Amino acid sequence: MRWDDFRSSDNVEDRRGEGGGGGGGFPGGGAGSLGIGTIVILCIIGWVTGINPAVLIGGAEQMSGGGRPRQEQADPQTQSQRKSKPTDENGKFAAAILGNTEDVWSTVLPNQTGRQYRPTTMVLYQGGTRSGCGSAQAAMGPFYCPIDKKVYLDTSFFKEMEQKFGVKGDFAYAYVIAHEVGHHVQDELGILGKVQGRQQNASSKVESNQLSVRIELMADCLAGVWAKNSNDKYNSLEPGDIEEAMNAASAIGDDKLQKQSQGYAVPDSFTHGSSAQRQRWFMTGYKSGQTKSCDTFRATGN
Repeated sequence: MRWDDFRSSDNVEDRRGEGGGGGGGFPGGGAGSLGIGTIVILCIIGWVTGINPAVLIGGAEQMSGGGRPRQEQADPQTQSQRKSKPTDENGKFAAAILGNTEDVWSTVLPNQTGRQYRPTTMVLYQGGTRSGCGSAQAAMGPFYCPIDKKVYLDTSFFKEMEQKFGVKGDFAYAYVIAHEVGHHVQDELGILGKVQGRQQNASSKVESNQLSVRIELMADCLAGVWAKNSNDKYNSLEPGDIEEAMNAASAIGDDKLQKQSQGYAVPDSFTHGSSAQRQRWFMTGYKSGQTKSCDTFRATGN
């Protein structure tokens, strides 16, 4: 991927080097209503699937009658001091991809939906930090927090993708970032909040999971929309890039991950979709370049 010429985003908080852990608990008070064993299991599930464990824990607390997630407050002065251009390769790459998503969505979203695009902020951290959704840990993988409207990324995840999933290539990593930015696009369109409300009122865990799958597949599709429009405007893709994204989508499909971990897949427990679904929806967005093509809630059979 030709990312060296991308504009580096100014909306990056580099918290690396501040120490891990981040302090504090998970949404709803963490262990207040869930056992520590349950929390550990949810963190492992989050690491495997890529979903924010803060959301998993919050959902589990809702199902068990626990509290609602609370919004964490950050010091504005500290936030301002953290906003600086990363100088390491991983940091510069993440800032460049974020900058390109800003340039693409600031044009695409108004043109295609009539909505203005307000950029998200990306928080780079190492080990652990605090998010508006609770503690962020490296084991969670990248995630988007709708409370503070920020994307959280421990840049060591790029190495984890290669070592744990056998996925490599700069466009595979860009796809992961674009997927999380896709959640912010959903948030800007008002979709994310509506779906989370439906999940809270879901009659069963299966129904909640099905809603999660559709929102995740939509984010994959929106990543494809970004890739198409970025390439059309900046000629950013190189031979093999789409294959890298397809490999990443396949590697993190729920069916493949479950078969690797337990020997069989349980579709009712999927939260992100199968490998085939994730690949298909990314390509749907990439082929069309249109946000409207990403309506996974009206699609039949996914």
